[in-house]
Amino acid sequence: MMYTVSQVQKQLVDLLQKALLEDQIQFKSGDGQVFVIRPLVSEKNRKTSPLDVRGIKLPVTTNDILQAVRESREKYE
Repeated sequence: MMYTVSQVQKQLVDLLQKALLEDQIQFKSGDGQVFVIRPLVSEKNRKTSPLDVRGIKLPVTTNDILQAVRESREKYE
């Protein structure tokens, strides 16, 4: 999300916390220049490995996955 300079001035503490959680925030000055506020070390980087990925919910069962693997193996046998 892009913030304005006035939003940054009014909500600085909240936006700095958001930058810690999301790695950075962006804001645009009145003349159109874009700036980034980024922590040197974010909470996100401290607590997780670069190999950790967030899971997503899908309407797929274990059986669906196993069937897809079986079908894939049959194709290349």
